[in-house]
Amino acid sequence: MPIADQRFTGGGTLNALTYNFLVSRFRSYYLASSLDAPPSLASREWGFLFFDDTGMRRHKSFFSPGELIDYVRAMVPRHVYHSAAYYQRPGAPTMKEKLWQGADLIFDLDADHLRNAPKSYSEMLSLVKKETQKLLGFLTADFGFSEDRMSVVFSGGRGYHIHVRDPRIFSLGGDERREIVDYLAGRGLAMDRFIHMAPMEGDWGKDRAFRLRAPSAGAAGWGGRINSAILSFVKDLRSLNEADAIAVLSKRKGIGPKRSASFYRSLQAPKVLDEISRGNLDLFKGSAAIWKLLLVEFLDSEGVKVGFNLDDERGETDEPVTADVRRLIRCPGSLHGGSGMRVTPLSMRDLPDFDPLQDAVVFGREPVPVQILKPFKTQMLGESFHLEEGPEELPSSVAVFLMARGVAEARTKH
Repeated sequence: MPIADQRFTGGGTLNALTYNFLVSRFRSYYLASSLDAPPSLASREWGFLFFDDTGMRRHKSFFSPGELIDYVRAMVPRHVYHSAAYYQRPGAPTMKEKLWQGADLIFDLDADHLRNAPKSYSEMLSLVKKETQKLLGFLTADFGFSEDRMSVVFSGGRGYHIHVRDPRIFSLGGDERREIVDYLAGRGLAMDRFIHMAPMEGDWGKDRAFRLRAPSAGAAGWGGRINSAILSFVKDLRSLNEADAIAVLSKRKGIGPKRSASFYRSLQAPKVLDEISRGNLDLFKGSAAIWKLLLVEFLDSEGVKVGFNLDDERGETDEPVTADVRRLIRCPGSLHGGSGMRVTPLSMRDLPDFDPLQDAVVFGREPVPVQILKPFKTQMLGESFHLEEGPEELPSSVAVFLMARGVAEARTKH
């Protein structure tokens, strides 16, 4: 069974000292903490990966949160997963025997697969949080899902999961879920649907019966987003001097310096922002071709990048995560075995102020001796660490993170 969020799992063979250290720290966490078990726990399949690297133990089921946490405290898994699906017999040994009854709608946003993602861990996490907020905007405004039907979870690694638990989507199959992903990514949207020649009222372009038309501000769905993106682009361009604006425009394939200059000058007209808000783009003869070239960029900037897909040139959408109705996903409240950070459940109101490198860290600052195996840079608890190969003494949270990532090993104090 596929597992969402596999790119940051950690793994590999641990030496005895490192194994004992990580198991001890994870056990201490679970003895003091519980898990944020999902609704309908008894209908979920559960799967676990362990520090001994013996592979997935799955087809597990539990009748209560107490039974689940007792198992976790006794077994001390490295990773804890539950199914997005609901089954009649979740503990059955084959998928057919489980008798699928429905599934949550799951989105996995991972910074690893955002194009042009920064290399800094903290900046990467900041970028993926913005994509998560954008996705939540789509789900509430365009699909009408209410906040109390959605759960936001920091994955403990490099991204966020969104669980939609609206009864209207439980029975959707893979094809229907893939259509949702396509909409979110802006994939398959026809440019002519958004920018076309149409009769127009108003003072703009009086010499033409037909004028270049775009969605107006406040239009539903993608139309309103396109108008907002166009306005933002025009405001940024108007703030530049002509030489810089021409340089920016000329970087776009098919827009040379001469057309860039005409386009920039047309944007300086006094009423241009009002006209664009109304959907009027008829700035000068020939502007339609430029707008259509720019529209691809606007669609790209407004779409949500949910994972990755190398075949998709715009929306990096990991379709299997959302479309797979039997996907396993991390359990909130568990520890991420590739980082030692908490898989942290959040409300939509919590998300803007949430700092995973502070708020998802559970192991503190107690000094721990480690052996760094290769140079590594990271940030945690408000500090940056630039580490070279060799012995170090690091805060417990950083030591666990590095050992879980395979970058360091535990060592005894000399």
